[in-house]
Parts: sequence; C-alpha cells; structure tokens
Amino acid sequence: MAALTLEALLADETLRRREFPVAEEAVFLGHAGVTILPRRVAAAMQDHAEQSCRRMQEYPEAWRAVHQTRAVAAQLIGAHLDEISLLGPTSLGLNLVAHGLSWQPGDEVICHGDDYPANVYPWTDLERHGVVVKRLQPDQPGAITPQLISRHLTQRTRLVALASCHYLSGYRLDHDAIGRMLRERGILFCLDAIQTVGAFPTTVEHVDFLAADSHKWMLGPMSAGIFYVRQSLQEQLRPSLLGSWNVQSPNFIASERIAFESGGRRYEPGALNINGILGMKAGIDLLLEVGIDAVARQLLLLKQHLLGRLRPLGFVSIGPEEGPAASGITTVWRQPGTGPDVEALFPLLQESGIHPSLRHDRAGRPHLRFSPHFYNTVAEMDRVAEVIATQS
Repeated sequence: MAALTLEALLADETLRRREFPVAEEAVFLGHAGVTILPRRVAAAMQDHAEQSCRRMQEYPEAWRAVHQTRAVAAQLIGAHLDEISLLGPTSLGLNLVAHGLSWQPGDEVICHGDDYPANVYPWTDLERHGVVVKRLQPDQPGAITPQLISRHLTQRTRLVALASCHYLSGYRLDHDAIGRMLRERGILFCLDAIQTVGAFPTTVEHVDFLAADSHKWMLGPMSAGIFYVRQSLQEQLRPSLLGSWNVQSPNFIASERIAFESGGRRYEPGALNINGILGMKAGIDLLLEVGIDAVARQLLLLKQHLLGRLRPLGFVSIGPEEGPAASGITTVWRQPGTGPDVEALFPLLQESGIHPSLRHDRAGRPHLRFSPHFYNTVAEMDRVAEVIATQS
C-alpha cells in the first residue's frame, strides 16, 4: 500500500473518513485536550485486545512491537531508542525528573507560574526540600524567550522546566535556542512537550529530559507516552519508582543490592501498558508517514483561515497568530455586543457537531480553544464560522 500523504487524504473525502471516522459526523477541534483516535490506532488496540483473549497479553509479536515503539518514538523526537521509556501520562515523567535528581537547599528551579498545572506542581513541591522555585511571569501566558530566562539565571540555577507550547495561548517556544543557552551554562533543561510532539518538529538535541503523553497531538490513547532522558544523565537521574522490571531481579528473585537496568527500562518499574503502547505506535507511525513538516504546515494554514473567519464575528485571539511561535492552538474570546459570549456559544457549537475546548485564564475570562489536526479541512473551519454566524 502506498504511503499516506496529506495531499491524498485531503483530496479524497472517502479516504479521510476511513482514516478518521469522527469526520463522518463531527468537526473535532479538541486535539490539544484529548484526541479522538484514528481508525488505525483503534484497530491496533482492538487487535491486541482480541489476541489477548486467546493467549497471554505479552505475546511475542506484542513485545516486538513494544521494542519497535521505542525506535519510532526516538525517530519522532531525534533521540536514541535507549533514551526512551514508554511511560505516561506526561506528569509521571515530570515527577520522575523532580524526584530523581539530588537536590540541595538553595538549588534553584525556574518554571512558568501560569503553565499547565502538571508542569508546575512537581517543581513547586520541591520548595519543601529547600529548593528555590522561580516562577516566570511573561507578558502573556507562555511567551517565554531566552532573554527572559537569562534574567532569572544565577549560579544556583540547577534546572529550567518549561512547556514546548502553552496550553492556552498556543505560544510555541524556541526550545532549541533555550536549550543551547542552558547547556552552555551547565543548567539542566526539562521539556513538557505534549503540545508539540506530533504537531511540530520537536527534537531533543538541546534537551535533557522530555515527557509527552500520546493522547493529544500524537493521536494516541491516554496514559501511553514518551519519557526521554539524555543518555549521559541516566546515572544522575535516579529512578524514584522501583520494581521488578527496572531493578535487576534474576528469575524474579529480589537481589540484595539495587542495580538498575540500562536504557529506557531504567525508569519503567513494572508491567507496561502494552495495549496503549501499541496504540501510540500506530499514531506515531501515521504521523511519520504523513510527515511532521507537512502536519505543521497544515496546522498553520488552518489557523490562518479560521482566524480570518472569526475576526469579523467579533473574536479576538490570544497568542501568536503567525511566525515561529505560532502553533496549532487558536484561542479566542469575544468582544461584548458582537454575539453570545463564548460560555454560551460553547454548548451551541457542540450541539451542531463542532467540538472545541472551553478554557479560562487566571483572571477567569472564558476562551474558546480550537485545536484542529492535519486531517481537518478548510471547509470545516468555514463550518465553524457559519454556525457561529447563525447564533449572532
């Protein structure tokens, strides 16, 4: 079978609906929340479940696919397969970093105070160990630059923990530039990459730790994810979860001394979520087949078209609308007097088969967040505007 291309998918509605059954009945625009599953992802999980009715869940072909998942995940983020642990959700990997490093009172960590909570609490919790946590407060959520970070660095800065893209504003970091700056100063860099892996090129050349669950842009199931630790740091980051899988236990006999397995298994304490991992692999395979660069171009095209249709209806966007910091997340609020506010509009959109997300900023202002994926179409963005216009 020929490789699936973006052009072929968008030119053939029958093919698009076969690969993404949700397109038959809805316009799903919530991939920055919890994605729908492509047919091939659901099929991979269904096949494993069916096979597991007849033999052990860890049957040989499934184990081979788990090993292959490490390889395709490594390919997706530019890592080595020995640097990949198959763990989700994202918060698990972030906590493994927070609790696996050896901290001293007075060590400093920099994070973004208005990041998604899963990438705030693991770091602020370190304050009870005497760690000083500095919370960045940029002019707009997520708008973090190397210059802003540099102003907060000191001789005691041990780690910077950021999201590759802000969940509300859609501001996408230049994580390579930030990572290069930090590595030159000997400071560790941890990246919550769930909002870009699968949507935009997100590589780890200048990243020390990365966590990303598959249930957003990777088009996979919940609680199956990628946890990356740079190989040269694996001895420094001690596993904080121990079990029969990551501690050497010959013949399942507990040893007198703790010796960790090497590579990604070092951070996998017990039974893996094989069904979810096989689903994640199918999603990654699909993305690599279409090509991440093609995915990114489509997301930015849809963003521009959607914004062009929403502005005349009284909507104001937050976050970058174009340029290198723009992402697949388009978040808007509505000017008073131009129609129903977004909290009233949200259920009306859902009733019409259009599914964005409703999110609030720290001040409590409600926003509509649209996050289409590569299979969504310009015609679907027009449909969003048409439905809103009928409610105005």
